Amino acid sequence: MNGIHDLGGAQDYGPVYTETNEPPFHYDWERRVLGLFPALFASGAFHVDEFRHAIERMGPIEYLQGTYYEHWLHAFETLLVEKGFVSAGELASGKPAAARTATPALVVDGVAPLLATGASARMAEEKPPRFAVGDEVRVVNRHPTGHTRIPRYARGRRGTIALDHGAFVYPDTVAHGRGPHPQHVYSVSFAARELWGADAAPHDTVRIDLWDDYLEAP
Repeated sequence: MNGIHDLGGAQDYGPVYTETNEPPFHYDWERRVLGLFPALFASGAFHVDEFRHAIERMGPIEYLQGTYYEHWLHAFETLLVEKGFVSAGELASGKPAAARTATPALVVDGVAPLLATGASARMAEEKPPRFAVGDEVRVVNRHPTGHTRIPRYARGRRGTIALDHGAFVYPDTVAHGRGPHPQHVYSVSFAARELWGADAAPHDTVRIDLWDDYLEAP
């Protein structure tokens, strides 16, 4: 979806400040929020694309004023309420309203394997690839209201298929509970000037991972 989160290629937001010797966490609550992700993910509370879409639905001011882990916490709260794991009242009070059926916990012995292997979105091929390495393609100029992984700065731009990663779940459907619909994902190479105009370095390229349905013949 188009929103304030899609900052690639946007201008006039000021410089990016870096912090010397920046710690992994600035506050202890950030550490706890990070720990919630694998526990909630393992319980089936959400898929990663649902998580991303929950962040995308933040209001522009709230998003810009929030920190990285505040975005995560917002997504957890949004999805847990929407999926009935907790009510809005329970979230506000911090106390359960009634006894609930326990969700299987992520035990200590299961943490290391989950973090080591992740939860790959790779799937068996459902349909053959539409493109091959070396094919010229154009990114569809589509502006959906739901979740998508098409950066705005790449829409309508021409590139070349550099690599076929294989088949993966389709973010635009799985984020909304409409099934995985696996399709091929490609690393597409774009000339920097195709994306950014004549002021870009003439020999630079940018590679973007894009799904079959994001591409068309030029």
